[in-house]
Amino acid sequence: MKDKLFTLLEACLENGTENDITAIAQFLEVLQRKINVGKRSFIDQFFHMDSKLDENCCEITIPLNPILNNSFDIVHGGVTATLLDTAMGTLANYLLPEGYGAVTNQLNIHYIAPGIGASLRCNAEIIHQGNKTLVVTGEVHRDDGKKIAYATGTFFVIKK
Repeated sequence: MKDKLFTLLEACLENGTENDITAIAQFLEVLQRKINVGKRSFIDQFFHMDSKLDENCCEITIPLNPILNNSFDIVHGGVTATLLDTAMGTLANYLLPEGYGAVTNQLNIHYIAPGIGASLRCNAEIIHQGNKTLVVTGEVHRDDGKKIAYATGTFFVIKK
């Protein structure tokens, strides 16, 4: 497997554009951070998530870079959705007792403005916490303060 990876990496480095090589470097840095940190997820590491969490709110900020952009050179909607789902799910899981977890049942996103700038910040808050479901809201803002997305989500409570 190592020989195959070395051959693949060498071909990519020889034939790739500067953006391709930058992407390879960033993916390898993500993998190295994941290996070094341990428990945090690849998603956390890939997006360089900076989190603040308490019983009222989860705030996650990510820096933007060209790898996260779509063909219109703005943040891909899937990145925004991932940021929302992560912040909302993190808050839902934080509030549950030991032995229980929250999984996304439904996520409804309204995209309002393009994701551009240096970073995105997502805030999530609980609307309803029941025994079987939680309902959470989330908003994503650019670094200039402009809201780019609003979401609501329902999370099932499950036994781990």
